[in-house]
Amino acid sequence: MNELVAAFWLAGDLLAGGDAQLYGIVVLSLQLSAGAVLVSTLLGLPFGALLGLGRFPGRRVLIVITNAFMGMPPVVVGLFVYLMLSRSGPLGELGWLFRPEAMVVAQVVLITPIVVALSRQIVEDLWAQLGDQLRSLGCSPLRAVPTLLREGRWSLLTVVLAGFGRSVSEVGAIIIVGGNIAHVTRTMTTAIALETSKGDLPLALALGLILILIALLVNVAADVVKTRAQRLEG
Repeated sequence: MNELVAAFWLAGDLLAGGDAQLYGIVVLSLQLSAGAVLVSTLLGLPFGALLGLGRFPGRRVLIVITNAFMGMPPVVVGLFVYLMLSRSGPLGELGWLFRPEAMVVAQVVLITPIVVALSRQIVEDLWAQLGDQLRSLGCSPLRAVPTLLREGRWSLLTVVLAGFGRSVSEVGAIIIVGGNIAHVTRTMTTAIALETSKGDLPLALALGLILILIALLVNVAADVVKTRAQRLEG
């Protein structure tokens, strides 16, 4: 018990003292997650809108595949990205393996299905509400995409926040493709796993507390955005 109390006390010292190693890991984690969410949003929102409004052969198959990918085990994604980026893989010439770029790719593969599936549902619901009015103005479903995305911007922002929360908490995929290299690819989650195995509980606890705080802030932000969206729609 005394050792646990001492570990929490030292973790507090690291947080309060602005430890360079601690906050360097935090900043890198946030940068990687933000980059992955940006790419996933740019890819996922248009594709989600296309699935929501388009009517074409294979649409249901794509929806099923997207939903299935939402539950893809992270270690499997990490293995797939590793094979693609390894020297013998088709993308090996990029030289991204064990670099931040590989971690962003792995996170994008994990997050994009979430963005696609959730944005598809939002766009479908908006079209059900506003479709008749938009048709009367001469808008086809695909031409209405910008309008629907604008109308659903607050709901879609919760999708982005969900993707960020998923990204910042990821460990399995990014540790495979990133290698957990200090000052290069070591994030909060991978550092917690490493420091716990080494017995360095103060640093692991400090990172864990920051990760919990980030998760709480993301959820609070999502709730605020959801409430605002409901008020605007109501």
